[in-house]
Amino acid sequence: MAFTRGIIGNTHRATRVILGVAAAIAAFALFEGPTAWLVAASAVVFALTGVVGYCPICAVAGVGRRSGS
Repeated sequence: MAFTRGIIGNTHRATRVILGVAAAIAAFALFEGPTAWLVAASAVVFALTGVVGYCPICAVAGVGRRSGS
């Protein structure tokens, strides 16, 4: 599968998961209504890129283990 290539390292992955979950929780504490849901959804997607280990933007930018960076 293309999405399980794991181009980002373990520290990067853990950071994405932690920040994504924290941002999703903070979204509901800081915002109301549709804004809270939009921010939380973006944070969950950010966290999922850490869980999967594939970041499409990092791949486009050439960041990751496969590019030698």
